[in-house]
Amino acid sequence: MKVIEHLAIRKGPLISFEIIPPQRGGDIKALLSVIEHIAKYHPPFIDITSHAAEVIYEETPGGIQRRVKRKRPGTLGICALIQNKYNIDAVPHIICQGFTREETEDFLIELHYLGIDNVLAIRGDENTFKKPLAYGRSANTYASELVSQIVAMNHGRYLEEGLLDAKPTNFCVGVGGYPEKHFEAPNMKIDIKHTKQKVDAGAEYIVTQMFFDNQKYFNYVDCCRLEGIDVPIIPGLKIITTKTQLTNIPRNFYIDIPDELSEEVLSAKPEHVMEIGVNWACKQVEELLNRNVPGVHFYIMQNSKPILMLLEKLKF
Repeated sequence: MKVIEHLAIRKGPLISFEIIPPQRGGDIKALLSVIEHIAKYHPPFIDITSHAAEVIYEETPGGIQRRVKRKRPGTLGICALIQNKYNIDAVPHIICQGFTREETEDFLIELHYLGIDNVLAIRGDENTFKKPLAYGRSANTYASELVSQIVAMNHGRYLEEGLLDAKPTNFCVGVGGYPEKHFEAPNMKIDIKHTKQKVDAGAEYIVTQMFFDNQKYFNYVDCCRLEGIDVPIIPGLKIITTKTQLTNIPRNFYIDIPDELSEEVLSAKPEHVMEIGVNWACKQVEELLNRNVPGVHFYIMQNSKPILMLLEKLKF
């Protein structure tokens, strides 16, 4: 079932999750345990992140050497597992950075074979590895271009003309939104215009970047509506679990953490930080649900403990 169909038929709070595949060469057992735990709460869909290759620099006896680190694998297999073993709709992330349009098309065809109906189209983080384009290959630069490619496939238009037995796909396309604006946008007005371009290209819903101040989400939704964006906007939340996240989250995601939350975390013992984060998220969820948001999406990655604490507290 498509994400927008889940949103349309919901009769109560809709809670979804986002997870990340294990590192290359890692063990999937820990992630399987996470999936088992969250599956008990019957989420309508689970997002699975995708990852491109990146460049790392290593200190060696011969000096600093540049090495291309191959992408984190597993997105396709995890999607198949979630969809077919747990009967939960999988939403793989499709990214521009590090992939050609031809590779994207191949990945989408494989997803279509598996009966996966949903994708989240995002540009992806900039990295130091610029994949060379072989002759005849091309790449999407912006998420709006990626959305257009997926929508074209939904209409049976593929990159290779005359592709034998090519049938239209049927993907529901989601995109990202930024309640505190994308860090590259000069201001919120221009950022929302970029979001409108993605919706005009065919995106059917938006999932926001994490935020810790609900008013920023409400303001963002109001601005989107004024711009003519009328698709569902699902708030994305993250539970603070460690003191280091007070530095890491703002640095990596370009968002603010409210004074009240940061002061409480800083003054607490390390073993009490997760409880503080859960309590804060609980207040966020209650207020969001009281305002009848389409759903709440949690970035849990590979740690189910805090979300299980929260769902128990909310009595889901």
